[in-house]
Parts: sequence; structure tokens; C-alpha cells
Amino acid sequence: MTKKNIILITTDQQRFDTIAAAGNKHINTPHLNWLADEGVLFSRCYTDAPVCIAARATIMNGQHGYVNDFTLNYGRPSPIESSLSVPGILTANGYQTRAQGKMHFNPNRKNYGFEHMEILEDYYRGMEKNPEKGIPSDHGLGQNEMEAAISTVSESNSLTRWTVERSADFLETRDESRPFFLWTSFAKPHPPFDPCLSYWLLYQNADVPSPVCGNWSHDPSKISTGFLESSRALGFAERLTRKQLLDAKKAYYACITQVDYNLGILFARMRELSLLDNTTIIFTSDHGEMLGDHNLAAKQVFFEGSAHVPMIIRPAKGLIDDSLKGTACDSLACLADILPTCLHAAGLKVPKGLKINGINLFDQITGKNKRPVFFGTCGHLHCVIEGYYKYLWTGMGGGELLFNLKNDPCEQCDLVGEGIESKTLEKMRALLIEHIKKTGVKGLKNGKLHSYLREPSLRESRANCWPGFHTKKQVLEVLH
Repeated sequence: MTKKNIILITTDQQRFDTIAAAGNKHINTPHLNWLADEGVLFSRCYTDAPVCIAARATIMNGQHGYVNDFTLNYGRPSPIESSLSVPGILTANGYQTRAQGKMHFNPNRKNYGFEHMEILEDYYRGMEKNPEKGIPSDHGLGQNEMEAAISTVSESNSLTRWTVERSADFLETRDESRPFFLWTSFAKPHPPFDPCLSYWLLYQNADVPSPVCGNWSHDPSKISTGFLESSRALGFAERLTRKQLLDAKKAYYACITQVDYNLGILFARMRELSLLDNTTIIFTSDHGEMLGDHNLAAKQVFFEGSAHVPMIIRPAKGLIDDSLKGTACDSLACLADILPTCLHAAGLKVPKGLKINGINLFDQITGKNKRPVFFGTCGHLHCVIEGYYKYLWTGMGGGELLFNLKNDPCEQCDLVGEGIESKTLEKMRALLIEHIKKTGVKGLKNGKLHSYLREPSLRESRANCWPGFHTKKQVLEVLH
């Protein structure tokens, strides 16, 4: 039997609610809609560490960040064993493996099992050698700032187009005697929010929803500092006006639409090469973006905008019953599920010696296996989801929040502050305490949750913010 090909498509910093087929009527995503119509959309997929390097390690090794104490964007090298990564296992089983676009590994150019990698630095090196094509990111905005801008290069010379064209080139020049695994990884819609002009014009006069706030977040000064820290270190949304926030959302949507329209080129080339039927396509993102919701920006926190990510799988022909196409699955999925899903799509078993935390998405589609509880850890930030209840706690100041996502999908009513659902609160606290005991991360004292980090003042937060400055001399993906 001919082995199935696999394409993993990821974006960077894309929220779960930015696909028209998933309910957003304000955004243009025809090709992501096509994926959802042809496959299965996972409506409750989360990243267990909402930052780039940790999330991408989880994609590669199928292990939660807290298992490896690797939950932030800095520190030791990525905890990925090359022979036991997704590409490493597939390469050993005869697959041609290619990484194209943003990988954000540590070290940056370590291939961790891929036969060949082309990363963002290769695009910037190529553009520097051809100055007639324009200077990317020449507007001065850093890679963490959320004010809107316009791309300083044409669409044909954009990083998004380069990622697709190089992916298509791989499909055209691959070894046709072997199946392939291609990771096509876009850098957008990660800041700066600088779509090419034609995409900005699609949204310039469009109505987009205003950021949401809740009974706990209308006044930033009353939000627990632990939940504010990452926003103040990166985008500082609480300082922006309503117009600036709406412009940022329009530019953010435009970046996503630019990725989507370029995916149309990739899918068209797959059709021309007769690859659609025999290729499983998986689409997701490493984490989301708060985009002004609850007066917050950026990532790291476990609110829906930051930790809830899109996940769509369009299986190769014959891998699922046709009756399942175009459906949604409400299983608690996560990025650790990608490794076992890829191996299933390739007809392979998880190698002995590899302890993974992921659950095969195909088993989740059919109800054969589901995740009863989701845990997330990102530094001092913690999350527990059981059913539709979500509990958040931070070791910086000890702030806690509880939401019922079924009744309150935008997290506007904190049940802790309302003084209701006390038994649920006790249960969720107990789940987190047991989880911390098992994983050995910080946060307990005498068997109870214990704040272990001092809360910085607003002045200290402003003094330690990192806008992600760069010039054309050093536009490295490690700045993201």
C-alpha cells in the first residue's frame, strides 16, 4: 500500500476565532474554510505553553512543556531528541522530510530530525542580497508591538509568499519514490501586524468586533499582576485607544487573510501535482494573541485569545469515513496530539522508548479516546480545564480566576469574584495542586497553592518591556 504524505501547516500567534468556517463572519479565510469543509475542525484545541519555542517543541516531541520543565521562550536547548521527533521518526521510516519557514528551535539551525530546513533567516539573507526586491520590516515596528503598519515589500516578495513558493518548490522537486512530510510554517500573524497593502485595504473600512472585557478586567489596575505581566512586557494593550486596537485587529485579520490566500496557491499546486487525495493536511498555530481582549496583548496567558488555537485535519483519502467530513469535534485537543496523529496518518506506531502525552486526533474524531482534563503551564501561569470549566492561577501574586466557558465563552464573568460555584472552585484548585505535585513545578507550600514571585509595579513593568527591536541587519526569527 502506498504510504500517505503529510503536510503540517502552522501559523504563528493565530487565535482560534479567526476562521470564517469556525464562526467568524468578519474575516476572509476561503482556503481554511475549504480545509474545514473537507476535514474535521477541532473546536477546543489548546496549547499547553502559549509561547513559540515551547509550543514548537511540543509539536515535535508530543510532550507537554511542563513534563520537560520547558514552558518559556528562553533557557536550555529545545528538549527534542532528533530520532524521536515527528520528522526523525518519519525519516527513519522512509519519508522525505522538509521544514519550510519559521521553526524557532534552540539552537536555531539544529534540524532535530529533518533532512532539510529553510528557515526565516534564509528569506532575509536572500532579500539582503537582492535589494531591488525591497527591505522587509523597514517600518521600524518591533516584533512584539501591536500597532498597525503596512508591509514595506510587495506581496510577491513577502515572507508569506516565500514560505509558500519554497514549499511548492519542494513538492515539485522531491524524490517521488518516497512519501513526504512537509512542515510549512508561516511567521504571521505574529507582530508586527504589517500586511501587504492590498490586504489592509480589504479591512480598512470593515467593521470588526471591539475587544471584550469582563467583570474582572474593565480596570487594568484591578487585574492580578501575574495576568498582566506578559502584556506589559510585550504589546501593552491597556495603553492603546479603541481606534488603535481596532486598527490592530484589522491588520491582524489582514495578515491571516494573506496567509490564507497564499495557501490557495499551495493547494492549487498540490492539485496540479495530483497530491490532494494521498496527503493528510493538518493546520494549527503555536499560540494565539489577546488582541486587546481584557485590556491585554500578546500571549503566555491561558485566556481564550492566547491559549485556544485553531486545529483542522483534512485526512488523506480513506483515513476517515466520508460522513465525518465537514464536522466539528469538541474533544479537548492540544499540540501534543500532532505527533501521534502524524504517525497514524503514516501507518506507523509510536516507537518504544518515546513517552508522549498526545492523543491521536483520529481516535478523538471517532470518540475512541478523549482527554478528560487539560493542564497548561507557562512559567508562573497555570491552567486547568475540565468539561467547560476553566481555572487559572498565577504564582506571581497568587491571582485566580474561574470561568464556565459553555455559558461564558468570552471569559467575562469570573466566578471566583462573584463568589459562586465554590465547590467547583475547590475541585479545580485540587486538580491543579495534584498536577503541580506530579510535575514538580513551582507553586506549592504545605500542600497548598503558594505565590512565589513578587508582583512588579507598573513602572517596573514598563522599564522591562521588550518591543522586539530589529533592523534590516538582524531580522532573526529568535526575536519573535
